[in-house]
Amino acid sequence: MPNPLIVSGPPYIRNGETNHCLMFDVYIAALPVMLAAVLVAGPYSILLMALSVLAAVATEAIIQMIKTPGYRFRPLVYNLLTADRVTILDGSALVTGLLVAFNVPPQVPFWLPMVGSAVAISLGKQIFGGLGHNIFNPALFARTFLLAAWPAHMTSWLAPFDWSSYWAHLSWSPSTWRIQAVDAVSSATPLGVMKEQGSMLTPYLNLFLGNIGGCIGETSALAILLGGAYLLYKGTITWHIPVTYLGTVAVMSSLFGKDPVFHLFSGGLMLGAFFMATDVVTSPITKMGRVVFGVGCGVITVLIRSFGALPEGVSYSILLMNACTPLIDRYTGGTVLRREAARSLKAS
Repeated sequence: MPNPLIVSGPPYIRNGETNHCLMFDVYIAALPVMLAAVLVAGPYSILLMALSVLAAVATEAIIQMIKTPGYRFRPLVYNLLTADRVTILDGSALVTGLLVAFNVPPQVPFWLPMVGSAVAISLGKQIFGGLGHNIFNPALFARTFLLAAWPAHMTSWLAPFDWSSYWAHLSWSPSTWRIQAVDAVSSATPLGVMKEQGSMLTPYLNLFLGNIGGCIGETSALAILLGGAYLLYKGTITWHIPVTYLGTVAVMSSLFGKDPVFHLFSGGLMLGAFFMATDVVTSPITKMGRVVFGVGCGVITVLIRSFGALPEGVSYSILLMNACTPLIDRYTGGTVLRREAARSLKAS
């Protein structure tokens, strides 16, 4: 008789939602974040997001072709034309590419998010067996890889894009977008300033609206909250991880004598809480497990921000808790599985 405490072999939850529906909801939720990225980071961010998505989809297609029996391209084309089960059709690669772009600074070379997307798909997802089998969030896996490989690019920040100057010298050439991004005024992130100077100099309104330096998709708390509210409304995510993650950061930062509002609205916390930590593949499946997961992410984030060498700890906290997800599921899912088994027996 199988042990009801073992949580393995997904999926356990079956409903009318498909991968396509879930990914479409994420696209819609990401729209305000994309708009804020363009407004804050400038038109060059459009190119970065587009190339990152294309690289992710292309990498997924190439790996799908290699995995096709006989290593021939024709079976892949046939599967695409007949709408057979091909992973590039489920939309997950597009979401991964977009999230990778959200996690890079706005002035990086165009090839950097492309490399990140290729790493996210190949080493962050497909090497584990594809969608549903990966241990770590692919986009955050790629971010940590890029940070280790090209730290200079990944830790250089710019002040918000000057649109008035751009319109005064309007050019539709993507090459000039890159030049304008490089020539923009350099600026540290609010967390970086806090780490170096020990004081908070950024007004709350700038943090909330996104008028600050940072990665493409993490600056505007307002845009991320709008996207997160949509995901909650559609039931794509539940409240357990975002609320416990943000709540733990607020409580712990207060206990350490720091400004909780500043820590909530700065860095990649909002983006991580709503778009990264809630990944259904790499987060626990039980409600209690999600609470434990969110608390763990919050504790690690504050510890890294307070005592670590880097000013930000969201990526590492989520990745570390991703590694703990199987253990969390094991010790929080037994009761749920027993209840479901009992209900099934009664129904039969």
